This record gives sequence, C-alpha cells and structure tokens, in this order.
Amino acid sequence: MLTKEESAGSIVKRMRERLIKNFLDVLILIELKNEPLSGYDIITHVNNKFHFLVSAGTVYTMLYSLERKGLVRGIANSRKTTYTLTKKGTLMIEVILNEPYIKECITSFLKY
Repeated sequence: MLTKEESAGSIVKRMRERLIKNFLDVLILIELKNEPLSGYDIITHVNNKFHFLVSAGTVYTMLYSLERKGLVRGIANSRKTTYTLTKKGTLMIEVILNEPYIKECITSFLKY
C-alpha cells in the first residue's frame, strides 16, 4: 500500500523523469534529425513535450558528450551554438529507429 507521501502520481512522475534523463541522448538525436537546435531549444522542447524542466547543465553536458563522440556538431554564431547531426549521428539514429523493438518503445514513449 502506498503512503500519502508516495502517491501513484508521484511514482509515475519520478519514472518519467528518469526515462527522460536516461534517454536524453536519444531524444536529442531524434529532435536533431528534424532540424538543427540550440541547447535552449532542446530544453524548451523537453519541457513542452514532457512537462519536465531538464537543467541547462544536463542538456549541455549531453550535447558536449555527443559532440565528442562525433554524433553532433555545434555551429557557433554570434549569439548561440546550434547543433546538427553528423553522418555518424544520422546513421546511429537510423539504426536505433529501424530496430523494431527499440522503435516501438521509443515511439510509445515519445507519444506522451
């Protein structure tokens, strides 16, 4: 039995937040497949889609990690850096999205 402090809603909210944080790299790659985005754009997208405010530190750390792995490339202009997928990043996200089980899980998750 759940306590007052631990309602079903709070459990679901924590699980959604964990999923977003754990799959943030995949979410970023999927969104960059559609268009180049800045870190701020990614934060806004996650907040609008999942009603969860991911920190700037988390997003930029992930972007830098993806850039070091050669999956994204940052293009700095006068005010902000916009990130795009590299060929390696495009290939990786296509492989992920073309594997039926993974695609079904991600598609189901992204519907929310």
